[in-house]
Amino acid sequence: MTLMLPTPFKRLLLGSAVAGALLLTGCASTGSTTLGANQSADPRLTQGNDAQFFSKSGYQACAAGAAVGIAGCMLSGTSNRTACMITAGIGACGVAMGANYYLDQRRSEYASTTERLEVMSQDIQKDTQRVIARTETARQVMADDRARIERLETEIAEQRIDQEAAERELAAIDSNISILRRDLGNMQRSVTEYEEVAESEREVASPAEIAKVEQEIKVMNQQVAALQQEVDDLYGMRSAITLG
Repeated sequence: MTLMLPTPFKRLLLGSAVAGALLLTGCASTGSTTLGANQSADPRLTQGNDAQFFSKSGYQACAAGAAVGIAGCMLSGTSNRTACMITAGIGACGVAMGANYYLDQRRSEYASTTERLEVMSQDIQKDTQRVIARTETARQVMADDRARIERLETEIAEQRIDQEAAERELAAIDSNISILRRDLGNMQRSVTEYEEVAESEREVASPAEIAKVEQEIKVMNQQVAALQQEVDDLYGMRSAITLG
């Protein structure tokens, strides 16, 4: 079966192939270089597998996720590199491309509504696991930040605060919060887009199929909401500190 894709995605694949080549030559990197001004942020938030997935959105996220797979196709001995690259790109993009594009992709791949919704359910579960992994890292960082804030509060109360050192620590905490809020925005957008896809499939799917997908979305949303609450609590603690 020939897989037909719109021109924008073909352009994306080309860009991803270039990105893949850059990755292989060492010109592209991971970690804090993707975070611009957040140089003072905790390395646990800027490095590692869970640091990248929710750091970008849309075409950027898709290109970043597809690059390695596409580069592998370019270097492989497969007889049909184009088909390999398309498959790698689709597999990496998921809902990061937006609800409408995601749905068009899946409908082009799976004529059966049952199969399509089962794949969607698997995609949601994968993203939920990514949220969980990110939350585990975030909790480690936030626990340390809360301890730093409590120590600063004690030093302020006892009038033995080192102004410059405190400013540096607060700047680092602010960077951590900024990164987590960015990630949360991307997580919530993914939840919303999955909800939109489920709603679009409602007329052609059985109630049981839709209910299963909606339950998966609910689980993901609960994980995102839990992280949101913890980040809000940390922000509240941070906001309570004022230096003279």
